[in-house]
Amino acid sequence: MILNKNDYPSLNALFGDYSEDEGITVFSMFDGVSCGRIALQRANIKVKQYFTSEIDKYASAISRCNWHNTELGDITKVNFNDLPKLDLILCGAPCQDLSFAGHQKGFKEGTRSSLFFKLIECLENQEKRFGVKPQFIVEQVKMKKNNLETMENLLGVKGVMINSSNFSAQNRQRYYFCNFDIPEYKDKGILLKDILENGHTDRDKSHCIDANYFKGGNLKSYFEKHRRQLVFNRCLQVGEADIKGYESMRRVYSPEGKAPTLTTCGGGHREPKVYVKPLKWRKLTPKECEALQTVPIDYTAHGAEVDGTYKKISNTRRYHALGNGWTVDVISHIMKGLKL
Repeated sequence: MILNKNDYPSLNALFGDYSEDEGITVFSMFDGVSCGRIALQRANIKVKQYFTSEIDKYASAISRCNWHNTELGDITKVNFNDLPKLDLILCGAPCQDLSFAGHQKGFKEGTRSSLFFKLIECLENQEKRFGVKPQFIVEQVKMKKNNLETMENLLGVKGVMINSSNFSAQNRQRYYFCNFDIPEYKDKGILLKDILENGHTDRDKSHCIDANYFKGGNLKSYFEKHRRQLVFNRCLQVGEADIKGYESMRRVYSPEGKAPTLTTCGGGHREPKVYVKPLKWRKLTPKECEALQTVPIDYTAHGAEVDGTYKKISNTRRYHALGNGWTVDVISHIMKGLKL
């Protein structure tokens, strides 16, 4: 089932701002489209003030369309002395230099991932000025052991690996660093077929949606590299070919879902085995990607300029924003452990 904006009635674009006279003060570093704010609402945590730092103008426009945040802009230009006492810091620093899919330059000075040290600076500033560090939730990709240990040593906590598949229909493994206990959780049992607008899929959980999903995919990349989820037009897995190799190499697909009449491509049986009839596929839609990230449907469809004018957000920008975002229901669950 795909959830709609109406399921979350306090979204600003439709029903007004969600700031309270009483509540917590939050600073969301590298805020993106304010997934953290949706999570706070879903966790029934009142927000008095929500500060953000973000440089992507499209992401900021989407957030502005839905919330009344206090925007601080580029994190490198934020004076932490100007911030009030914070109750919670949210941080999803750039991961390009940490991810196994990236160049793995680590935290070297000048890399995008070195912006993580702005979080450490902010935490130390708060402790110096107010005598205590705020609670924090930090999200980061799977990374090399030395980079993981660097983060754990600087933050003083161990990273906890959580797969979004427990909360949505997407395989998305991320480390979460929190200075409070993360509550136990159970798999919600949400499957990819449950969130599709139409079509069929060969798997229960989607591959991870990244910021480059808008580029689309192909069968070779999909079956061999397990990336860029595809949706098939009446395509079902009907069995396995009698060949040696990994399970993914043996799968047999049919556009009609009938008994297999096979054609096996060359290349060591690595290509997908399908009926000779035309096989059609498509990308996930922006709405389906929103569902995978447990973001309200059409949340990313529109943006607002600083002057208040509204604009439609292109699908390319929606894919990019969602790929960079957080799985909201993971964060809202973690927030249940906050000591408020």
